[in-house]
Amino acid sequence: MRFQRFDFGKIRIDGVDYDYDLVIDHGDIHKRRKKASKRYRDDFGHTPLSLAEEIPWNCRRLVVGTGAEGSLPVMEEVRAEAREREVELVIVPTARAIELLNQSGKRTNAIIHVTC
Repeated sequence: MRFQRFDFGKIRIDGVDYDYDLVIDHGDIHKRRKKASKRYRDDFGHTPLSLAEEIPWNCRRLVVGTGAEGSLPVMEEVRAEAREREVELVIVPTARAIELLNQSGKRTNAIIHVTC
């Protein structure tokens, strides 16, 4: 899997452009289903990443790309769950996340926010 480009609102992976948030689980790319986290939006000013979503925990490392400006909040419960599962949680702006993902092996999953 090759992350080729990231611009605000769009990411290119293996020649395919995506204009929505993604979940990457062992090389499979899915749309991030954030509806379950929307109930926390007022508390954060943005829909955060919460345990209410399907998170690809079956990995050694989970990279969370927080958007162009790093605005995606990650709830403390997600951080605690990562510690409990002994998953290295890397939370960085999306441009940095794709650099890390291009250097990562198969035991790394990701959640990528493509806007703010």
